[in-house]
Amino acid sequence: MHKAIIFDLGKVIVPFDFMRGYQALEQRCPHPIPEIRRRIAACGLVERLEKGLIDPHDFVAQLSAALDLRIDYDAFSQIWGSIFTGQLIPDQMLASLAERYRLLLLSNTNQIHFQTIREKYAFLDLFHDLVLSFEVHAMKPEPEIFHAAIARAGCRPEECFYTDDIEAFVVAARQQGIDAVQFESAAQIEREMNARGIAW
Repeated sequence: MHKAIIFDLGKVIVPFDFMRGYQALEQRCPHPIPEIRRRIAACGLVERLEKGLIDPHDFVAQLSAALDLRIDYDAFSQIWGSIFTGQLIPDQMLASLAERYRLLLLSNTNQIHFQTIREKYAFLDLFHDLVLSFEVHAMKPEPEIFHAAIARAGCRPEECFYTDDIEAFVVAARQQGIDAVQFESAAQIEREMNARGIAW
């Protein structure tokens, strides 16, 4: 019997489009989008931010230098957070699940993006706990972040139901004993939960 329901964030609850951010950056720096993407990938700063290994203000300063970008922290944060649009899993489903199970969020994310999520969406208040890569200093598919999620769930791995849009992360969760499925749509996840007797 399942006791905890664990959701990924990006492209599971909230869709996002990195191109929105790239387009906004292109308007503020001297490089086209392909070069912006290349420089962001080459500097390795994003993974450090998502693991909580660099202060967000230092991240913005160093990435701005890498992109030849002249912008303050707040303006950069607005651009960096512009990627989020809409919502895939309705609040009503999350609220109902939270009444019956321990509800957790498990996400590779960073302080800048997560602040944007807090400001734009109300659903975070429905979760009993948040397992965030920048806080636990580990990223999916690393085992440590799943260990943290299991510990916060307060039950056995097989009593956790987890969904993520990235297949490799689903496989990594299963390797830790978690009942995990790849997310395709809200309707598909409803079917997966129905098949397991998970009610909401």
